[in-house]
Amino acid sequence: MSAVARMALLHLRTVAPYRTQGLLVFGLMVLVLARSPVGLVPALALLLAPLIAVHPFVVADKAGLETLYAVLPLPRRTVLLGHYAWALASFIATVTAGTALAVLLARAEGVQLGGRTLVTMLTLSWTLFAVNIAIQFPLLIRFGYARISVLGTTMPLALVMLAVYRLHLTIASIHTWLPLLWVAGAAAIVTSAALATHAPRPRA
Repeated sequence: MSAVARMALLHLRTVAPYRTQGLLVFGLMVLVLARSPVGLVPALALLLAPLIAVHPFVVADKAGLETLYAVLPLPRRTVLLGHYAWALASFIATVTAGTALAVLLARAEGVQLGGRTLVTMLTLSWTLFAVNIAIQFPLLIRFGYARISVLGTTMPLALVMLAVYRLHLTIASIHTWLPLLWVAGAAAIVTSAALATHAPRPRA
C-alpha cells in the first residue's frame, strides 16, 4: 500500500466515529430527492461528498491532528495528497451508493434511466464535485478549517451552483460534452493538488 493510500486510510479512521451523522444526512437527502432519481446523484456529489471529503480537516482542527501529521515519517506532500485521495474515495463511495439507489428508485417509479443517462449523470456529478474540491482544498490546506470554515465551504458551493445556473447545465444539455467534462474535472483536481502541495504551511 502506498503512503498516499495509507493517509487516505488514516482519514477513514479519523472520520469513522462520525459515520452515523453522515448516514443520517445521506438518508435525509435521499428522502428529499427520492422523486428525482436522475438528480439524486449530482445532488449528492455537490452537497454530501464534499462534506465527507473535508471532514478530516474539521476533526484535525478540533483534535490537533496537524501535530500528528507533522511527526509522521512522511513528506508533507504525501500528507496533502492523502487528503485528495480521501476526497476521491469519498466521491466514489457516495456516487456508487447514490447510483444504486437512483436505479432502484427509477425502477420503482417507472422512470427511464438508461446507460446513456447514467453516464451523463455521473459525468455531471464528477464535474460538480471536482470543481468544488479544487477550490476548497487549497484554502483549507493553507489556512485550516477553523480560519476558513464558512468561506471555504460556502464559496465553492455558491460558485458551482452559479455556474450550473448560468450555463444551464442539465443531464440533457451536456450529452455532447462528456469527455471534455471528465478531463476538465481531472485537470481541476490535479491543478488544485499542485497548488496545495506548493502552498506555504498553515498559519499558526
